[in-house]
Amino acid sequence: MGKGGRQVKPSKVEYVLTFDVGGSHVSAGLCRLPDLELIHTASGPLKLVDSFAAFVDLLHRLGIQAADSELNLAGASLAVPGPFDLEAGVSLMEHKLQFLKNQDLRGALARSFNWQPNQLRFLNDAAAYLLGEVGRGAVEGAERAVGLTLGTGIGSAFAIHGHYVTQGQGVPPGGEIWNYPYAGTTVEDLISTSRLKGDYLALTGDDKDVAEIAAGAKDDPAARQVFSEFGHHLGQVLRDVIAPFHPDMVVIGGGISRSSSLFLPVAEQEIKGLGFRVVTSTLLDRAPLIGAAQFWREETSPAADTQPLQVTAARSSD
Repeated sequence: MGKGGRQVKPSKVEYVLTFDVGGSHVSAGLCRLPDLELIHTASGPLKLVDSFAAFVDLLHRLGIQAADSELNLAGASLAVPGPFDLEAGVSLMEHKLQFLKNQDLRGALARSFNWQPNQLRFLNDAAAYLLGEVGRGAVEGAERAVGLTLGTGIGSAFAIHGHYVTQGQGVPPGGEIWNYPYAGTTVEDLISTSRLKGDYLALTGDDKDVAEIAAGAKDDPAARQVFSEFGHHLGQVLRDVIAPFHPDMVVIGGGISRSSSLFLPVAEQEIKGLGFRVVTSTLLDRAPLIGAAQFWREETSPAADTQPLQVTAARSSD
């Protein structure tokens, strides 16, 4: 506000809405572009969402909540799982969120927010995680960085000077390692929630979640064993699949990373002398939201000179 309560029109667009589409919920954030500060967040579950229209409604509602009446918006940047046609804004997923497949998400959200289609941008969720950590997190300032998200599967992303890359020396095809052939199987078969749970079940006969296994590790030799084996596999993949990229730093995130003390020391033994460090995420669930803003900033520079857009509370008719 100016003197006497007069509204001063900003000369530049300062904020962007960001979204992180997960397997069980969607998060939204209002992020300030100049310094990547996450101002407000909102989150909603996907368990009751069973149609494309309901999904669009959820994102619209969360966007309104996260914006918190802020009008000085450039648009929205969405971190999404793959496979996804990022340029078109169309999901190609068949293993989850099937109601999104081949639907024009960009167009639907543009109508919902009363924006132009080019005010919505999409990037891979693992890339968003890494860009968040590069922009404001654990690997800020690293010239060559890799991000690994360890959870139901394994996500990966590679960055040079803060820019996400999917090709080049040492970068696996598309920047993805989940299906990379390794040790007679694939990387994801060795490093995932299902592998940890399966190994523990084979040893004990107990079907437990990873968090439960980790929580009991102090008094459970079987839990310590499966996490040690997990660390051994991770270290081998870091040595043989990631090291050819010559990273300065590797950041790990995702649900399994919260138990890093149980497996990271073992993994580090495999990469001694290779010239890079492995660190855990400092932003955790905020990383993709901040990373999506970093992506917007890169893709649209000098984007802030565009006119601000208003988030509308009511959807326009389709």
